[in-house]
Amino acid sequence: MNDRQRIRQESFMYGQVRAVIDNAPIAMIKVSVYRDRTLLGKTYTDDEGRYTVEFPKGELVTIRFDTHHSLTNAEDWHPSVVANVMADDDSPLDRYLLKSGHGVDPESAMDALNGYLFATEWEDADYARTAASRLSRLKQTSTALQEIQRTLQEHFGAQT
Repeated sequence: MNDRQRIRQESFMYGQVRAVIDNAPIAMIKVSVYRDRTLLGKTYTDDEGRYTVEFPKGELVTIRFDTHHSLTNAEDWHPSVVANVMADDDSPLDRYLLKSGHGVDPESAMDALNGYLFATEWEDADYARTAASRLSRLKQTSTALQEIQRTLQEHFGAQT
């Protein structure tokens, strides 16, 4: 298959990852593309928070934005997940992450909790350690979200 044929069969998702609070770009965020539980592609954001990731054209995918347990920013940011994305051509997708230890609004907390829920499917003990630590610093006022947070902390705590 030549490059021209390959390009026609692939889609590119690109964008920038920034902080919710101050809009600053975030480097070294792992951006992963999944179809069901299958990893289709991944990359890391650069110093400007920018990324480009490739995956098969026409796929309904989930995009995950998270840290990696081995990086220096492993406990700095809460994850985020965008489900049911269809990319037929190059598609921009910017994302804003909540810094660990900060609370902004229920929507940001819910976004972070969705990221952790998505991770429960396959992450290992190394991820569980950083997840449990980050979850312990998630600030929110909603009792319903606090219950989900507590359940996730128990789940990841049991894996460590």
